[in-house]
Amino acid sequence: MSDNRYIDREKSWLAFNARVLQEAGDDAVPLLDRLRFLGIFSNNLDEFFRVRFAAVRRLSLSGKSGEKELGGISAKQLVKDITETVIQQQSESLRILSVIEKKLQQQGIFMVNEKELNPEQESFVKDYFVQKVSPALMTIILNDLAEFPLLKDNSGYLAIKLVMKPKSDKSLLGLVKPKGEVRYALIELPKTLNRFIVLPSPDDKQYIIFLDDVIRYNLESIFTIFDYESIKAHMIKITRDAQLDIDSDQSKSLMEKISTGVKDRLIGEPVRFVYDQSIGKDTLKYFLSKMNIDATDSIIPGGRYHNRRDYMSFPNLGRYDLLYHQNEALAVPGFSLDGSILEKIAKKDYLVNAPYQTFSYLIKFLREAALDPKVTAIKITLYRLAKNSQIISSLINAARNGKRVTVQIELQARFDEASNISYAEQMQTEGINLIFGIKGLKVHSKICVIERIQEGKLRRYGLISTGNFNESTASVYTDVTLLTAHQGILKDVDKVFDFFEVNFRIHRYKHLIVSPHYTRNKFYKLIDREIVNAHMGRTAYMKLKMNSLSDTEIIDKLYDASRAGVKIQLQVRGICSLIPGVNGMSENIEAISIVDNFLEHSRVYIFANNNDPDVFISSADFMTRNLDGRVEVTCPLYDPEVKAELIDNFDTGWKGNVKARYHSEKLDNQYRVRGDDPIFRAQVETYKYYQHRLEEAKLAKAK
Repeated sequence: MSDNRYIDREKSWLAFNARVLQEAGDDAVPLLDRLRFLGIFSNNLDEFFRVRFAAVRRLSLSGKSGEKELGGISAKQLVKDITETVIQQQSESLRILSVIEKKLQQQGIFMVNEKELNPEQESFVKDYFVQKVSPALMTIILNDLAEFPLLKDNSGYLAIKLVMKPKSDKSLLGLVKPKGEVRYALIELPKTLNRFIVLPSPDDKQYIIFLDDVIRYNLESIFTIFDYESIKAHMIKITRDAQLDIDSDQSKSLMEKISTGVKDRLIGEPVRFVYDQSIGKDTLKYFLSKMNIDATDSIIPGGRYHNRRDYMSFPNLGRYDLLYHQNEALAVPGFSLDGSILEKIAKKDYLVNAPYQTFSYLIKFLREAALDPKVTAIKITLYRLAKNSQIISSLINAARNGKRVTVQIELQARFDEASNISYAEQMQTEGINLIFGIKGLKVHSKICVIERIQEGKLRRYGLISTGNFNESTASVYTDVTLLTAHQGILKDVDKVFDFFEVNFRIHRYKHLIVSPHYTRNKFYKLIDREIVNAHMGRTAYMKLKMNSLSDTEIIDKLYDASRAGVKIQLQVRGICSLIPGVNGMSENIEAISIVDNFLEHSRVYIFANNNDPDVFISSADFMTRNLDGRVEVTCPLYDPEVKAELIDNFDTGWKGNVKARYHSEKLDNQYRVRGDDPIFRAQVETYKYYQHRLEEAKLAKAK
């Protein structure tokens, strides 16, 4: 039996990001999508350092060992381990990028720098710089400043070293060459401009240059007033602690406090410094010294270019042959977007599984509610929203049509605070009733209920989802949404909104499982029931799909179930602190992670219940914060057809043998053994499953 019972969550997260990097290195993935995965890997790492690494670092600097909080490892050792792992991963990402660039060249796509331009391209780059770049450029000469400027979190900078021409000194002529003064400068890469610029081409080849290199090419025009003999530019980037501190000033509104906190985040403590490893030692020393970065911080050598998250927006160049084929989002069988969507939901429940099925059902639901004279009220929770949100426009439309619209918007949705504050101000102007959450609790539930007067009686219709009401992420995140008119469930949803407004009153729910008051104990009872059934020789299993599994008490319960003989299948996309397959502890548990074209985001919990399965969808992962520190909603599925569909959905994912990796104590991301089984790519087969169901429904209707 293993000496360890749990895997450190930070190390498990790094293993997840290594799976993303595996996709970037996979020859079977289309080339431009491999670049996208490199961007996702880099973006994930940025957020990890801003949040998780920053928290561990704070602990390491507090004077405490942190072993209790971190499950036995000291904070200082964990900082060291993380830094070593990240340096290895960064090195691997650079190797993969080099391979991708060579393969792109074979496809006639060339990434060129400022020294590889032909005359036509040089002329284009000069003009582009004058017209687009120069007006947006921020350049700071450092030597004469009383204080070193504050480098923004996760912005890219060119660190400039200017060696000035020496002033003549006749007494030294012929003896030693006088040294010129060294000046340093900073150029901030403008975020308002695309990082990649497509260059004119004399043939059928395509050429792309980084914005960084456009600036490098034009350094002479930037520093024309200086009499220098040499100039060098190397990229640097700093990542800051993203902890959001909210002050206690009672005279400020919550929006004001969070807005201030978001601004203060820009000046948080540095937690990572990434630099071009070809930078001169004197230049590196100068910048580290001026920014007070020492060996206790994470100093990461990198390549010529940082902020590789920008690869997520690499231009497609019209080369759709180098991208995954994007299937058209399907209709839900028997659920037409024509006619009244509320009338259809009144007859039966429907499940929408994005991105395989169209998110348009959710938009149509809200748009119809906004116009329907019988609808009197709409209540919804919002966490992350699309840039130009149709959800927001539908709610504003409803308010203008005289509906009572109540929106619980989470202002502390990490890294979306500024966007949510902007939307909140917009909705406030339109007279929408806003709720800004509960002190000490984030609202992470994804629920909506509308009230409609029919024949003099109140009737409710609603949405309960595993994912955000966000049409942008709905095209790349797998999430399931229940559309229902089940009055018992929706009465419970209404109680959740009552709790938002009067949160000292704890409600009882007949159908929903709601955090922070009930979720942990309810899942304990569901697991215990499977244990009892296993002891009695009945059918006992659990099929659990989530983003992360790190709560040690829940893990202990799953170990208890495994020892009792309960078969447990875990699909955990990200962090998995549970160690599967250990004799005497978890031999009946198998755990996989699927990382593919879509981000696996849905939370689905299935309990055998002696061959009468209980099936739930949820906004909550099995993490302590979801169980005890947030408002989360887990909803049972009652419609037999919908239940069967979701079980099929889980089983389809479980059969995956192409993009599925095993979770293990080694954190080695071994791919699932295929053996003699045919290739089964879960996300492709899931689309086929929904395609087949739709075709069957059409045939049945034709008969």
